[in-house]
Amino acid sequence: MAMAKSLILGEFRRALDERYRVSIPSEMAELLTADGDECVLAKERAGALSLWNTVQWQEKFDRSVHLVQEKMLAGRLDGRVEDVQVLGRLLSTRQTNVKLAGRSRLVLPEGFREFLGVEPGGEVLVVGAALCVELWRPDCWFSYVEEQMPGFRRLFDNLSS
Repeated sequence: MAMAKSLILGEFRRALDERYRVSIPSEMAELLTADGDECVLAKERAGALSLWNTVQWQEKFDRSVHLVQEKMLAGRLDGRVEDVQVLGRLLSTRQTNVKLAGRSRLVLPEGFREFLGVEPGGEVLVVGAALCVELWRPDCWFSYVEEQMPGFRRLFDNLSS
């Protein structure tokens, strides 16, 4: 996957409105829609969704699916039918194309709403994850940060040296 030209960073609190819309900060939305008005919304982990630039997502997705298909054709996955079926099921439900409406508002599609687990009027954290924008249910976000923060310095030093 080609790396984004600019890292997408920041943390913003937003409310999910009665129509399941959340406002994406304009500086983040501009990076997501640099190649067109559509983005890819993906289920990442319980309580979190990610929003990707469509071109960047599609390049990686197409390469990965092509590799799996090549392995299937070569018979290298013959003993892993269950794994291939699980992959197919998850691929079928994991992502969808979405458009950001006026004022960079994203309408969360059904299925993605339930996965995020935030009701209208509830809080959503919009987080820059360098390559994409993530939407987090606050309790899941705080647990994730608490788990990951002790390794931050080592990770930063490894990636920046």
